[in-house]
Amino acid sequence: MNSAKQSVPSGKGERRAPPRRTGEDPIWASLRSEAEAAMAAEPALTGFIYATVASHENLEDAICHRIAQRLGHADVDAGLIVNTFQDVLASQPELGRAFRADLAAVIERDPATTRYLDPFLYFKGFHALVTHRFAHELWRQGRRDFALYMQSQSSRMFSVDIHPAARIGKGLMLDHATGIVIGETATVGDNCSFLHAVTLGGSGKQTGDRHPKIGSCVLIGAGAKVLGNIHVGNSSRIAAGSVVLSDVPPHVTVAGVPARIVGPAGAEPGRTMDQTFESDPGIGPDDYAML
Repeated sequence: MNSAKQSVPSGKGERRAPPRRTGEDPIWASLRSEAEAAMAAEPALTGFIYATVASHENLEDAICHRIAQRLGHADVDAGLIVNTFQDVLASQPELGRAFRADLAAVIERDPATTRYLDPFLYFKGFHALVTHRFAHELWRQGRRDFALYMQSQSSRMFSVDIHPAARIGKGLMLDHATGIVIGETATVGDNCSFLHAVTLGGSGKQTGDRHPKIGSCVLIGAGAKVLGNIHVGNSSRIAAGSVVLSDVPPHVTVAGVPARIVGPAGAEPGRTMDQTFESDPGIGPDDYAML
């Protein structure tokens, strides 16, 4: 955004521009370089890539533009969304660290890409995650209607439904992302990876604290459902299609309906993305320290 747009009033006094990052920013530098190469290779997309990446001064500005562009609607236009996101960044500049960790997670874990440009421009899992981070801050600031509007738009555009009150750590990857649902009182640690159609849901219509608590470096396979106010330990792995209804110890693999422990999980499965395991029918919950 240019400086003129950054000084537009927002209805709460003069709007603050997000703080500029100082020093070297290798992810932003790589993204800019990848954008230049893409414009040279695909002239038909030059205008789109220039407006989305190359015309901006930093990653935060570019993210505000890209996500607002995707969420903009006749009800709430993209310009207002950009202004709102920049207000959020001005009050919570640490969001920039989460954006960079999430981009780095895709490069580290997704064999389908080697460029930051791909998730930044095209991957709805990254877009949905960024949208949630903005919505969560709006929720915390008491702007709950705007937060819920962002949740609704994210569900409509990306098929990802994350309640804005859910607390999510840094360095996540939502791989393919379609059908992911995360409930209001869920928490997720750092460096987790979820595949499509994962649900962190409740187990009934009770109110209060009713959703799962996921540790760090957890891998949850496609279609898995984790239900209720239960704990999933650090560096555990939930196999695709499983239904988890009780606590999962750290460092184990669970599989099945209902899920049971079938073996160890290896080191940091949320980062290695290793979904293979050798089932051992002799292993049960008593072989591991429960949470």
